[in-house]
This record gives sequence, structure tokens and C-alpha cells, in this order.
Amino acid sequence: MFKKQNLIVTLASLTAAVIAAFVGRFIVSFMMQVPPYADIFIWLINNVGSIPIMVVAGIVCFAICYVQLVKLRAEANGQTVSNKVFRTIRWTFMVALFKSLGLMAAILIIGHLLAYYFIQETTYNEPLRWIIQNIGSTPVMAIFGCVVFLALFFWTSRNMISYLKEISFGLRQLSSGKLDYVIPVKSADELGEIAESINVLSEQFNKLLEDERNAEKTKNDLITGVSHDLRTPLTSILGFLELIEKDGYQDEVELRYFVNIAYEKSLRLKRLIDDLFDYTKLNNGMPLDLTKIDLVDFMGQLAEEFVPSLEKAGMSCRILTAENTLMIMADGDLLVRAFGNLIANAIQYGYAGKFVEVRIDRKQDEAVVQIANYGQQIPAQDLPFIFDRFYRVDRSRTAESGGTGLGLAITKSIMEAQNGRITARSSAKETVFETSFPLTRD
Repeated sequence: MFKKQNLIVTLASLTAAVIAAFVGRFIVSFMMQVPPYADIFIWLINNVGSIPIMVVAGIVCFAICYVQLVKLRAEANGQTVSNKVFRTIRWTFMVALFKSLGLMAAILIIGHLLAYYFIQETTYNEPLRWIIQNIGSTPVMAIFGCVVFLALFFWTSRNMISYLKEISFGLRQLSSGKLDYVIPVKSADELGEIAESINVLSEQFNKLLEDERNAEKTKNDLITGVSHDLRTPLTSILGFLELIEKDGYQDEVELRYFVNIAYEKSLRLKRLIDDLFDYTKLNNGMPLDLTKIDLVDFMGQLAEEFVPSLEKAGMSCRILTAENTLMIMADGDLLVRAFGNLIANAIQYGYAGKFVEVRIDRKQDEAVVQIANYGQQIPAQDLPFIFDRFYRVDRSRTAESGGTGLGLAITKSIMEAQNGRITARSSAKETVFETSFPLTRD
């Protein structure tokens, strides 16, 4: 399709060049009879030749027609054709000026030839003779040329003025709050750069507003989630304390039962507050105490600390690695918290698989740790959201058996604060949390 369009444009340009050459030949033949132009054309024909002049004129006409047709075709298809030669608005003004001067000269010459023809060949030549005798041909041509030049300059610069108005309209749209409005970039000069800069500024400002809205929504969601999760255990504590206050128990055994429940709820409330405090500290730029840590030795020690929890769940931990040492820069206390959350989750939700595997490996310039369990699969629809705060895969775990919903969110924040990454994948075979850290350079 594109080649066909180019062929049509080429043939149309050739046709226009041929027609212009024949028309120009007749015009030149007539101009050779007019005194001001006769000597010039006779000298050109005698010293240059008519054929070279026609060939050059045909090539120029073909080039002009081809460029204009390509531009018209692009505009019809909604495309932008930028002038790669004239990349400044000064050149745009100069092109408009020279176009106006050239067209003015052509119109004056044609007008002069028509006046000469009417004076010589028609019977209605008295007005022209009177104008020439009483005013003079030079003043008439000067006045007519000035008027024509102004009209042509307004016409040749119309696209630039129209583009300025389009940019002004776009600025008014943006100032009225329509930040998604895009000013089309139609040129490669300063006007195009201004339009592109305005679009970039609008896009950045729109992104800032969107981030601000998201931050406000995040804050509201956080307050809502915290309020809900704090209210649940607090309501239970107040309820049992009210029973105790009003002597609503039968004997000391029931009293101790009520006190034990209130105590458990208080512990849960404390865990939630601690997690929330840690999460806010990490997301507000908590200072890190970075030291060199051997990740292989670190994970071995951490696994030892979870032996009682593993034995209670009927599980065991396997550390699989071919590396002796993998040194990273990290905050040891935060790293214990992050990997502790992952191992605790693997024990809590993967006890049916009987094993927790810690796989430690080197991938290029990174230390990679995978914590895998063989328990229940995380549903695919929940997997992208498991690192969101207060998100729980099992909605029934909001009170007793579940955590605060902040553990994995805290883990992700700890990893990212230390230039690390964490991802998760789950299948019917296994669930794997993979973390990676850049290795230190000696």
C-alpha cells in the first residue's frame, strides 16, 4: 500500500512537471516579445540553451510538487511531517518571507505581461494607458506588490500562527484542569519543542496528582484497616473485663478463663501495634545499621532458632547450598525479622508438607535465598496481593489463627530498604518465596 501511494505521488509530480514545462515554454515565448524580458531570455537561450533550462525547471517543479503532495498525503492520514532542514523558527519565518517574495515577483511579472497584452491586443486599453501616463507603471507595481506581499506573507505563515493558537488553546485546557489533554507536536522547531515540553510537564503533573490521590487513598485504607484490626481484640478485652468488673463469672475457674482470654487478646493487640510501628518506620526511611553478613552462615543460625517451632509442627528444615560464603551488606536485626517472617509463614501454612527448604545460591552478582514449603497452594488470584498490608489469603484467619496481615508487607519493605528484592510463586507442588541481594565487593 505504501509503495503504491509513493508511485501515485511520483507519477502525479512528473505529470505536473511536464505540464509546467510546456506551459512555461509558451509563457517564455510570449515574454521574449516583451521589451523588459526579451533581452534576458535571448541571452539565456544563446548562452545556456533552451533544453538545459527546461530540464532544470522541470526538476525544480517535480521536487516542489513531490514534497507538497507527500505533505498533503501525510496530513490526510493524520501524520506529522517535520522539516528536518529548518529546525528553528527563524528559518520558518525566512521560508515564509522568501515564498512570499517569490510568489509576489511571479504575480507582478504575470500582471505586467497581462497588462502588456491588453494594451497591445485589445480595444479596451484606454484605462491602462491612462494609468501608465498619469500615474506610471512603477508606482502602480510597487503599491500592488506591497499589497500582494502582505497578503502572501499572511498566507504562507498561516500554519505557524495556527499552531501557536493550538498551543495557546492547549494551555487553556490544561489550566482549566484537563491534564490529560495532549498538544500535538507538528514541527521540529522551537514551537514543537515547547509543545513537547508542555506535554511532558502535564504528564508529570498529572502523575504527581495521581500519586497524591493514591497516597491519600493509601492513608485512608491504612487508617481503616488499623481501626478494624485494633477494634476487634480491643472489643473482646473490654467485654471480658466488663464481665469481670460486674462479677459476671460463676467461680474462680471461669474468672481465670476470662482473664486468660483478655490476656491473649492483649498480646494480639500488642503484636499488631508493634507490626504497625515497624511498618511505618520502614516506609518513612528508618536508618539502617549495615554490616557485612555471610548469608550462608546467617540462614543456618536462623534455621536453628526455629527448631522448636518446626518440631512442634512435625516439620524439619533443610538447607540446600553449594556455596561456602555469600557476603552481603545488610542490617542483621531487620534481616532476622524478614526471614523470620518467611520461615514462620512456611511453618504455619505449609505444615502438611513436613519440610521447609532454604535454598541458597549465587546468580551473577547476587545472593539468592529461596524459602520453600510443600503445603497448600496460594490461589493465583491472591498471589499478586500477598505483599499488600492487611491482605490475607484465608479471610477466616483475621482473628485467632491468622497474623496481623502486615508480616509480608514488612518483609518486602525490609528487603527493598536494603536494595533487595522479593518475589513469590506457588503451584500444586510447592510455594517459594525468593529474595535476592547484591553481593559485596572486596
